[in-house]
Amino acid sequence: MTNMKISIIGAGNVGGLTALRMAQEKLADVVLIDVVPGLAKGKAYDLEDSRSIVNSDYSVSGSEDINDLADSRIVVITAGLARKPGMTREDLLNKNTEILKGICNTIKDKAQDAIVIVVTNPLDAMTYFVLKTLGFEKTKVFGMGLTLDSSRFVNLISKELNISCARISASVIGSHGESMLPLPRFTIVNGKHLSDICDKTKIDELVEKTVERGKEIVSLLGSGSAYFAPSAAITQLARTIINDEKRILGVSCLLNGEYGVKGVCAGVPCFLGKNGIEKIIEIGLNDQEKSQFIKSCDSIRELIGKLNI
Repeated sequence: MTNMKISIIGAGNVGGLTALRMAQEKLADVVLIDVVPGLAKGKAYDLEDSRSIVNSDYSVSGSEDINDLADSRIVVITAGLARKPGMTREDLLNKNTEILKGICNTIKDKAQDAIVIVVTNPLDAMTYFVLKTLGFEKTKVFGMGLTLDSSRFVNLISKELNISCARISASVIGSHGESMLPLPRFTIVNGKHLSDICDKTKIDELVEKTVERGKEIVSLLGSGSAYFAPSAAITQLARTIINDEKRILGVSCLLNGEYGVKGVCAGVPCFLGKNGIEKIIEIGLNDQEKSQFIKSCDSIRELIGKLNI
């Protein structure tokens, strides 16, 4: 097994399932870390016990000690509280920044060369917080938002039009939240633009369903949020980095004038490889799309303004 290491901070549903996916793909040695006594180790033992059944000698371990992220190639941060009934977005922001601050200090001390993937919500503001707290190059810290949102858009289009997901390429930009911006003009179905296949009413319905999908899943589950698709999205990002795949994927990253926006982490298509973000891709938005994107970034900027940095 490779000596390369991926550390996943937070062994809840998302972290645990991400560990499973990464281990089974043998991307690297996987270390699952959680402050809850026994949680990460218990899940790691359970994952190890299935190695014989799936016929794969992958390496996965669990720990309560945050220092075990030392020398990681990639650190995935899923730790943090989920939003509970009655909790404002600001409450969530303050509690999660406190949790992430300690994690960032350890990354800075023990894994200075790591690429950091942020999954904690509110995702874009947390990505900005982690980037600023770490002081790493902006190419090495990004948030997993749009890979998930794009996949949801693809799935909904696939079901609506009865076309294989493999024949659909969807584009979503902006925040990983209610002001995200699915882009029908840049979404390709069977070689044609979605806007040329569906009428405006149908497109508006698909866009709204995509924006509301996460909330819908939360309400159906009753407690907790999605984890099958998020863990797949995180694993796709890690695979792209580990294998230096040079792929364009949507991630939340710091903008410095791209799309006319500065000083905000927001979701845009990026060229990813072994060094993290190798290039931010600027697509040709029309005036309406640009206006909606700036509005989405303004909602992120408002949250960033409330951070204790």
